[in-house]
Amino acid sequence: MAPTNERHMNDTSSKASASPAEPKGKRPPVLVDGVTLNGPTLDIREAESFLRDAMPIIMEEAVWKATDVKEKVCEWRSPEQLKDLLDLELREGGEAHPQILQRCRDAIRYSVKTGHPLFFNQLYAGMDPYSLVGRFITEAINPSLYTYEVAPVFLLTEEAVLQKMIEIIGWQEGGDGIFSPGGSVSNMYAVNVARYHHCPDVKVLGLSALPRLVMFTSQECHYSVAKAAAFLGIGTNNVYVIPSDKRGKMIPAEFEKQVQRAKDEGALPFMVNATAGTTVLGAFDPLEEIADICERHNLWMHVDVTNSVAWNPHKMLMAGLQCCAFMVRDKTNLLQRCHSAQASYLFQQDKFYDVSYDTGDKSIQCSRKPDAFKFWLMWKAIGTKGLEERVDRALAMARYLAEEIKKRDGFRLVMEPEYTNVCFWYIPPSLRDMADGPDVCTTPYLQVAPVVKERMMKKGSMMVGYQPHGDKANFFRQIIISPQVSREDMDFLLDQIHSLGMDL
Repeated sequence: MAPTNERHMNDTSSKASASPAEPKGKRPPVLVDGVTLNGPTLDIREAESFLRDAMPIIMEEAVWKATDVKEKVCEWRSPEQLKDLLDLELREGGEAHPQILQRCRDAIRYSVKTGHPLFFNQLYAGMDPYSLVGRFITEAINPSLYTYEVAPVFLLTEEAVLQKMIEIIGWQEGGDGIFSPGGSVSNMYAVNVARYHHCPDVKVLGLSALPRLVMFTSQECHYSVAKAAAFLGIGTNNVYVIPSDKRGKMIPAEFEKQVQRAKDEGALPFMVNATAGTTVLGAFDPLEEIADICERHNLWMHVDVTNSVAWNPHKMLMAGLQCCAFMVRDKTNLLQRCHSAQASYLFQQDKFYDVSYDTGDKSIQCSRKPDAFKFWLMWKAIGTKGLEERVDRALAMARYLAEEIKKRDGFRLVMEPEYTNVCFWYIPPSLRDMADGPDVCTTPYLQVAPVVKERMMKKGSMMVGYQPHGDKANFFRQIIISPQVSREDMDFLLDQIHSLGMDL
């Protein structure tokens, strides 16, 4: 940061326009409504000093220690305890920098370290250094991706990433896309675009001009599909839920029955949401069979190569939250036509450059973060081959864990993993004599997972998710993503669960 007295040292135009009669040195203060307007209100040197003090704290506590397997995953405190520790009250006066630096240390200390090798709680994990630096850059520059004039670098990198992703999907004729603030919003994009594709008058005339619309999804789908139906006025009762088989895959024959049911009711079936890797079981719907049904009934298919895809690189590819792309198999500016509002203060058509790069009107947002840049920087650093190796290693590690579970007393797989979701029960010694029956894991007394989870959180040793599913009692859902995870970590996971639950 340049000191105040050097603020305009390179501004030759301001020097040329200064009055020759104006005395050298400090100008007299200019007051408007009692506010002094000379110079910035921020003390530049003080701000620079704060940043120089804060960055080592971030690097040491939030990066190095937070990814060290010997450190805790979390420092658990109850909500009331944490409120007292953090002193959350906002006051009239500000605090001195030493206090603010301590606030930074406390925020890091009591946060869950999602980059830790033993964080398995969600569908994202790990810390990629290139993505992290990309986030540092975009947070420092603070751009918004509506127009090329305010975000030239980041709009071009987003375009490059989208083109490569579309190529990988296999759309030889190309497509279009936008980065969105989360997979849930990408699913909302899909519903909105599919509806507009079937009923373009909805943009101007609204829901009153439409027939009753029906969409389809499996019972294993992400909850955002129902939220999208509610948010867009379709209604959750018009989301027909298709049964899944025992592995969590949509049953195509049941799907087609429900399409016919909607038609018989006089409704307009318009789209299906298929899933490639369900949240709990990691199941992949039979996409080709679903696509055939969509073709027969003229339905928009979301996920498969038919119409649109939601792809979240912040999950398996470790691009860092958030990094989510919505892509459509379309070259007719469908996204633009569906969402554009043509704001004249942003999207002027008489600019001095190619305004096709002003892509912000394709988005439902105005301000939009450059989420693709960190993914682009990481991709440049490790290449497509490096990304492939990460996925292959995660899948191999999931297979290793599944085989280890089969070998250990008291552990039982819910099913063979299809993806990197490894779902299993732990049965403590006191219950193992009762565990000989085939239905032991559907009985209500097997509620071990919540107690083990509480103990591991309070110890801070690791984090693993759990949930019930259908008639199945609570089981652990182990997600393997980070390349920092080792075979030894998988062994520790099973040892730790046994240690924490053996007395139950």
